[in-house]
Amino acid sequence: MKRTVNKDLQDVNKIPDYDNIFRETKKEKDPDSKVILGILKKRIPTILLSVLMFTVKHLPVLLTPFITSMVIDEVTSGEADVVKVIILAVIFAITVFQNCFTHPIYAKITDKMLRNISAGVKATVVRKLQRLSITYHKEIESGKLQSKFLKDTESIDAYVRLMVCTLFTTIIQLLIAIGMALYRSPIIVIFFIIVIPANILLTRFFSKSISSNTRQLREETETLSAKLTQMLEMLQVTKAHGLEDYEIHSIERNINNVTQKGLLVDKTLAKFGSASWVTAQLFSGLCLFFSVTLTLLGVPGFTAGSIVLFQSLFSSINGNVTTLINSYPQIATGKEAIHSVSEIMNSEDIENNLNKAHVQKVEGNIKFDNVCYRYPNSNEDMIKNFNLEVKKGECIALVGSSGSGKSTIMNMIIGFLKPTSGALYIDDKNIEDIDLADYRHSISVVPQNSILFEGTIRENITYGLQKYTEQDLLRVIEMANVNEFLKDLPNGIDTNVGEHGGKLSGGQRQRITIARALIRNPSIFILDEATSALDNVSEYHVQKAIEQIVSTHTTFIVAHRLSTIRNADRIIVMENGKMIEIGTYDELIAECGTHDELIAKKGKFYELKNLNDIATKTMEE
Repeated sequence: MKRTVNKDLQDVNKIPDYDNIFRETKKEKDPDSKVILGILKKRIPTILLSVLMFTVKHLPVLLTPFITSMVIDEVTSGEADVVKVIILAVIFAITVFQNCFTHPIYAKITDKMLRNISAGVKATVVRKLQRLSITYHKEIESGKLQSKFLKDTESIDAYVRLMVCTLFTTIIQLLIAIGMALYRSPIIVIFFIIVIPANILLTRFFSKSISSNTRQLREETETLSAKLTQMLEMLQVTKAHGLEDYEIHSIERNINNVTQKGLLVDKTLAKFGSASWVTAQLFSGLCLFFSVTLTLLGVPGFTAGSIVLFQSLFSSINGNVTTLINSYPQIATGKEAIHSVSEIMNSEDIENNLNKAHVQKVEGNIKFDNVCYRYPNSNEDMIKNFNLEVKKGECIALVGSSGSGKSTIMNMIIGFLKPTSGALYIDDKNIEDIDLADYRHSISVVPQNSILFEGTIRENITYGLQKYTEQDLLRVIEMANVNEFLKDLPNGIDTNVGEHGGKLSGGQRQRITIARALIRNPSIFILDEATSALDNVSEYHVQKAIEQIVSTHTTFIVAHRLSTIRNADRIIVMENGKMIEIGTYDELIAECGTHDELIAKKGKFYELKNLNDIATKTMEE
C-alpha cells in the first residue's frame, strides 16, 4: 500500500504547472497566442521528434507524386527501363511497409506528450481554484467555473492537438512539396506561392467575425451552464411550488440564445468554407492548364509526367494551405478557450502563502485590534472597529440578529476574509504574516449548512486525514451522537450518504459534520450555528460533547439558540458590525459577559433571551 501511494505521488509530481506562463503573458499584446506558444515551447525537443517521425511514416504520401511522374515519363519515353521501374516499385513498397513500425512510435511519442499537456492545463486550473479566495468563489457562479474547467480545457486540448498533429505536420508537407516542385521546375513554384497570400487574405477577411461570434457563443454556453447548475440546486423548491414550467421556459430561453449564437457561428463558417473551397478549385484548374500549356510549348522540365507531378504537388500544397486556412475556426475557438481560462488564472484574488511564516503549533490566543472589514464593492464597513482578546481555552459566543457581523468575524478567524484595516493576531502573530494552510490544520469548523460529499460516512468524517485510529473514529461518533442513527443504516458507518448527503436528514448530516471537526482535535473550534438543524435530544448530546472539549480548546460559537451558549465564558452581543454598548451617554459599556451577567444587565441579550424562550415554547406547543 505504501509503495502504491508513493508511486501515485510520483505520478502527480510529473504533471506540469503552467501558472507562470499565464502570469508572464497576461500583459502582452496577444496573450492567448503567447500562452499556447509558451506551453509548446516547453516541449520543443519532443515536438521536433514527433514531426520527424511523422515525416518518416508519411513518406509514401510524400513520394508517390514523384515516383508516379517518373514511371509515366519512363512509359511515354518510348525507351522504358524495366529495371528502373522495378527499383521505383521496391522503393515505394519499402516506404509503405515502414509505416507499420514508424506510425506506432509516432503515435506513442505524440499521444504521451499531448496527454501530459492536457493534464498540466487541467491541474494548473485546479491549483489556481484552490488558491483563489472564498470571496472570489462567492462572486462567480459555480456553473461558469464548471464550463471553464470542463468545456474550455477540452477546447485547449483540441487546440494543442491541432498545432502538433495538424499545423506543424502540414507546414512540413507544404515545405517538402514546394522543395520537390522547385527541384523539377522553379517556374511552377512561383505559381504555387501565389496560393498562400490569396488564402491568407481570405482568412483575414473572415477572422474578425469568426472570433466575435465564437466569443459570444462561449459566453452564452457559460450562462446556460450556470443556469442549469442553479436549476438542479433549486429542484426541490421548484417542485414544492409547482414551478416546473417556469424553470423549463427559463432554461429554454438560454438554450435558444445558445442555438442562435451557434447558428451565427455556423453561418459564418459556411461562408468561409465555401469561399476557401472555390479559391482552391480555381487555383487547381489554373495550375493544370498552366502546366499543360508549358508542356505543349516545349518548355524544358515539362513533360507528361511533370503535368501529373505538378498537379499532384499543387493539390498537396493547395490541400495543405486549405487545411491551415480551415483550421482557423478551431484556432479561434482554442484562443477563446484560453481567454476564458485566463479569467481564472489571471485573477489576483488569491491566498498567497509564499514566504509566509510556517506555523508548527497553534496555542489558540486570538486578538482583534481595531479591526474593520468592508466587502468588495460595498460603501460601508461590515465590521466596525472591533476589539476582542481571547485567551487559550476560552469559549466565546457571538449572538445578534442576522447581518450583525457574526459570521464575518468567524470568516476572519479562519482566514477567509482579511481585515481592511486594523489587525488580527493569532498567538501574537499577525494573521497576514502566517501560512494559512499550516494554520488551518489547527482549526475545525462546523458551518451552519452541513457540507458532505458523495461517499461513506467514514470517508466524510475522516476527510483528508492521513492518520487516525479506529478508536478515535468511534470516540467522535459517540461524542457527536452519530451512533444514534448508524444502527438503522444498511451498512452502518460505511453507508453511502449520496450527493451532498441527500440520503440523510438535516440533523444526521450536521452530526457527521460535527464528528469531522471533533476527530481533528483542533486548537481552535468554530461552530457557526452548528446545532441549528438538530432536534432537542440530538442538541443535548452534541452540547455535552462540545462541553468536554471547551476547557482545553479555544472555542467560538455563533448561535441563535441561546440555550447552547449558557456555559460560554463570554457572550458578545453584536449589532451593525460591532459590540452593542449599553448604559448612559456618559458611561457606555460593551454588552459582553457571562450568561447570568448579561441577563442581570437587562440589555439586548435579555431581550433576545425572552424572545428566544417565547419562540421555543411556541414551537414545543
